[in-house]
Amino acid sequence: MRDEVRAFVIDQLQDMNYDVDGIDDDTTLGPSGVDLESLALSDLSVRVEDRYRLRFADDESEKLALMTVGEFTTMVAERVAGATTDNR
Repeated sequence: MRDEVRAFVIDQLQDMNYDVDGIDDDTTLGPSGVDLESLALSDLSVRVEDRYRLRFADDESEKLALMTVGEFTTMVAERVAGATTDNR
């Protein structure tokens, strides 16, 4: 699941016109990494929420900007797995 989420995130960043060459799991989403500003981070969050049917809390946006691509994709994959388990 994590690899699927990571591929989706990279595809979405590319669709949002970000240069994805050289992005790895240690690249931060915010400053000195992908350099997503708050509006772009919100856009990415909404895309992930829509695709994986999950929700981020309003107060998580600052936390997301400090995450690496690896941390973000792991968190999303864990939430998706948790939601799948909860729905059984």
